[in-house]
Parts: sequence; structure tokens; C-alpha cells
Amino acid sequence: MKRSKSTISDVAEAAGVTIGTVDRVLHERGEVSEKTKEKVLRAVRELGYKANVYASMLARNESHRIAVIMPMYSAGEFWDLTHSGISQSADYAGRFSVDIVDYLYDQYDVESFLSVCREAIVDNCSAAVIAPMFLDATCDVAREMEKAGLPYIILNTSVGGVSGHLAYYGQPIYDSGVFCADVLMSGSSPESLDDVYMVRIERDTKGLSDPSKERRRGFMDYLSVRFPGTRVRDVVINPKDPAEAHAAMDVAFEGIGKSANIVTLNSRIYLVSDFLRERGLDGLNVVGFDVLEKNISALRDGYVKYLIAQHSDREAMASVITLTDYLVFGKRPRCQDNFSSIDLLSRYNYRFY
Repeated sequence: MKRSKSTISDVAEAAGVTIGTVDRVLHERGEVSEKTKEKVLRAVRELGYKANVYASMLARNESHRIAVIMPMYSAGEFWDLTHSGISQSADYAGRFSVDIVDYLYDQYDVESFLSVCREAIVDNCSAAVIAPMFLDATCDVAREMEKAGLPYIILNTSVGGVSGHLAYYGQPIYDSGVFCADVLMSGSSPESLDDVYMVRIERDTKGLSDPSKERRRGFMDYLSVRFPGTRVRDVVINPKDPAEAHAAMDVAFEGIGKSANIVTLNSRIYLVSDFLRERGLDGLNVVGFDVLEKNISALRDGYVKYLIAQHSDREAMASVITLTDYLVFGKRPRCQDNFSSIDLLSRYNYRFY
């Protein structure tokens, strides 16, 4: 019969083990045989025992730190929106003496990324959320974290070759590229020879930062099957210099027709819309990603036809909550890949997103 207020001593007595063994089973610390573990868990179920996590933590004076490794950002940018989810999760983490510490890196400098990742390891953080821009370097960092016993979550951009992460939160990247291509070409026939202008961002000088690589692969795979005659023109622009970016687009878009297709595979479609607005070119078939205020303005005013959206703030918040639950309760996420939906916004439905 279940008691109304069973104690850890009651569980130990019922299972025929010590209180220390019960504690190790409940908090997944130390080696306990499967047979002993099952006896303890059976006693827990039969007695209806519920561990007082707060009291247990206070008694051990435990605290944790979660490192949030993500690019530096300015107000209104994609990572600003993402970090708002980190901030929203701080209250939940704080209830369990879990602090959140930002480790921000320069997304145009791989050494900056590696430096802050290794700083988080040296600082003995308890866990990490990694928002990667340098995919190959992330594989190296992941191995170092696994060697150090540091649980980590990958946020926003999945990384091929990494398998030891606790979880991934974000869109299915390859599929989002396929979806983007399908949306962009929805008004074209398979025999169409309309060009696609893919506007890409100048990143680091070594070409190591390429977070859209897998999305681009999905996009190109779709075109190769459905629109094999379509030519994709890369238009590379400098995101830090609007005048230089506009000059590059003036050259690339010279004589562009209404049937042309323009796409970015990142959150910077507003750089294209700013150019189109300045040149008085509206009504083109333009598709981009993410619900930044500047992107929404371009959507509303007709310079962008569709935005492919995700709630990056919710994904970030889920990452911190998942790590908190893992550190405090030993609770693992139900699955490793936690994919968010791929949402499509137009000027007619963005207000409800």
C-alpha cells in the first residue's frame, strides 16, 4: 500500500539497499547494477515516493551553468530574436540554481568561435547550447565537449558528422531547402528556363562559415530533378556595406524581368528588398527566410512574396529547458532530433503568426 508521505529511507528499506544507493539511482550518479536499479524503482513506484528535488539540491549546495554559444548580434537581427528565447528560459532555469552564461562569437571568424567554445569547457560549464556557423569546426568542438563529459545541444543548424549531442532544435535544414525551391518555382513550368538568382552573403575570408550549406543542397537537389534546365546565378553581397551590396545587385540584376526568381537561404532577404525598394522594383518573385521586422515590412509592401518562418525563440527556450531538466532531474529529451515546423507566410497571413 502506498503511504501518503514516503521517505527515501522507506524506499531503501523496501528495496533492501542503502539510502546512498537509492540516491544514486534517482539522480543517475555512479554505477548501480540493473538488478539493484530495478528493485529501487519498483519500491519507488509501490510507495509512491516523490523526491524533493529542491531540498536535495539545497542539501548538496548544487548549482549549474549553461553556456550559450551563439553569434554576436544587433537589435532586430535573427540572433536577437533567438536570444529572446534564451532570456525567457532564464526564470525556469533559475528555479533550480542553473545560471545561463552567454559566450558570443564573431560569425565571420572561426578562431573566435573555437575560442569561446574552449573557454566554456575550461570554465567548467555544466552544459552548452551551440548555435553553429562553422560546421567543420563544430565537429571538432563536439568531440572536445564529449571528451570533457559536457552535454550539449545543437540549435538552429544541424551539423553532419555530429552524433553525440543531447538534442537538436530547429528546422530540418535539408527539407527546408527543398520546400523553399518548391515555393519559389510554384509559378514556373518544368520546361521553364527562368533564371534563379540566389543571393548569398560574404562571410569569413577563408570560406569556412557556411550555415546554409545543407539547405542549399536541398534546394539544388529539387531543381536538378524538377527544373533541370534552370540556371542558378549566385549573387554574393557584402552585408556590412549597403552601397557595395547594391552595386553588386545592380550588376547581377541588370535587365531582370518579371519572371525572374530571387531567393536567399538565410534571414537577410531584407538586404535584397532594400535594393528593390530603392530601385522601384516590386512584384517580383522573391522568397526568403525568417520573421525579422525588416523582412515582414518587405513582405507587407510587396517586395517579398513569401517568407519561410520558424519560431527560433521557442527553439532556443526549449534548448535551455531541456538542458536544465537533464542536469537537475536526469531527464533526457524524448528524441534527439526535435524538428520545428516549416511555415509559409505571405502578406495575407503574417499578422497571425
